[in-house]
Amino acid sequence: MQYDYSKNKDEHPEPIKAEVKGLIPEWLQGTLIRNGPGLFSLGETRYNHWFDGMALLHSFTIKKGEVTYRSKYLRGDTYNSNTQANRIVVSEMGTMAYPDPCKNIFSKVITFLSHTIPDFTDNCANNIIKYGNDYHATSETNYIRKIDPITLETQDKVDYLKYLPANIVASHTHYDKEGNSYSMGTCIAEKGKTKYMLFKVPGGSRSDGSPPLKSAEVVCTVPCRSLLTPSYYHSFGMTDNYFVFIEQPLKLDILKMATAYLRRVSWASCMKFHPEDSTLIHLIDRKTKKEVRIKFYTGAMAVYHQVNAFEDDGHVVFDVICYDDNGLYDMFYLDKLKEQMGAETMYCKPTCKRFVLPLSDMGETGEDLVKLKYTTASAVKEKDGKVLCQGEVLCDGVELPRINYNFNGKKYRYSYLCCVDIYPVAKKIVKFDAETKQQIEWTGGDGFASEPVFIPRPDAVDEDDGVVLTSVINAKPAQGGFLLVLDSKSFKEIARACIDVDFHMDMHGYFIPDNS
Repeated sequence: MQYDYSKNKDEHPEPIKAEVKGLIPEWLQGTLIRNGPGLFSLGETRYNHWFDGMALLHSFTIKKGEVTYRSKYLRGDTYNSNTQANRIVVSEMGTMAYPDPCKNIFSKVITFLSHTIPDFTDNCANNIIKYGNDYHATSETNYIRKIDPITLETQDKVDYLKYLPANIVASHTHYDKEGNSYSMGTCIAEKGKTKYMLFKVPGGSRSDGSPPLKSAEVVCTVPCRSLLTPSYYHSFGMTDNYFVFIEQPLKLDILKMATAYLRRVSWASCMKFHPEDSTLIHLIDRKTKKEVRIKFYTGAMAVYHQVNAFEDDGHVVFDVICYDDNGLYDMFYLDKLKEQMGAETMYCKPTCKRFVLPLSDMGETGEDLVKLKYTTASAVKEKDGKVLCQGEVLCDGVELPRINYNFNGKKYRYSYLCCVDIYPVAKKIVKFDAETKQQIEWTGGDGFASEPVFIPRPDAVDEDDGVVLTSVINAKPAQGGFLLVLDSKSFKEIARACIDVDFHMDMHGYFIPDNS
């Protein structure tokens, strides 16, 4: 039985006490908030793509061995406009909204103008990020929505453009030990230039109570290799001393996006993978705030998620989940998903690859500059001085990677991932050992597992000392779903919190520890 991606889900805003089977560790206290699309049709209209659905937040609050659950739709301007009209009136990446045929000509003109110079959606259905002491639902437009992490109430609408020239901002953010956040956005055609921009948001609250983004500062910028076709990206890497940005040949055509409404096509149709182009790998020095002198590149690939990056003996090592093309996005059109239900579908299976960037290019032309003994990744110096990188395949058929975030930017061993070797819906999750290349699996039987989130045990010494949390959708909705708790060392189940709710398939989430 396959998951029905197009089914509208109910919200459950009041807390529901779970039935806990097994024993949740006493030290595990906090709230796991997850985010993903949950509403796909309004009235006679429906979304074309699963990513376009209305954001549905849900949370699992763990306290003294008990778990309470709640879920609530993100009530942004997009949600309110759509529900009031009982039709889709705000466009999303894969679904262009058109006015009701019964509307007058004035309304149609206003709709046309709003799409020629688009004011993007605030349907933030992809992730939960933290700026300062505030938590936000986010997608990849210039809007994010502040939320109450306890009640899941929707709060302020925050526009990046009020604080930074960022038209598009990646869904994934990095954090340092001081509580500062680091994000990446694209500035399109400002003063005749398109550039990528890394920015820092200081931790803590501002004394005047204003949004944390008011204190944002640009760390560095990287020029785009083409003015009107910037690369799409979903994440980036960070070590103690460097940022790693992959400028891949998956590009957004800005001119086509500006005319998409008139041509009656979606904005997603203006995103194209160019297999004939190389993938540029930008290594940025956090101290100088500039790119290093060496120019790295590899073959064409599409990357959504970075696993981790670290420095080792004069090299920067980074692990990513990569694809040979952009077929993954196309797979999630709802009509295609419906066709594939109940059938084993061939698709572009992801590969976890390790790349190595030598910090010195001292060597002969044709020489492999990688001197690390534990990897087969290479970086060969070419005649023009550029360095061609070839990745080592660590494993394949995995996605949605998470690690012990205490090891983010540092040499690490373990990652926790969804197993998607046959179909992009996970029926099992895996613990992968990058040192031995061994995997341990947990299989959900008739369930569908979400992104596995690692929570370290307080004062733990071992990297894998903690638990892994994942929400599991029951393939038989009448039986409800559950929050799974695995011991991360053995990867065996120690508890599950069962909730009589038909969960939705989510994307990403954030665990907020209860430090009280």
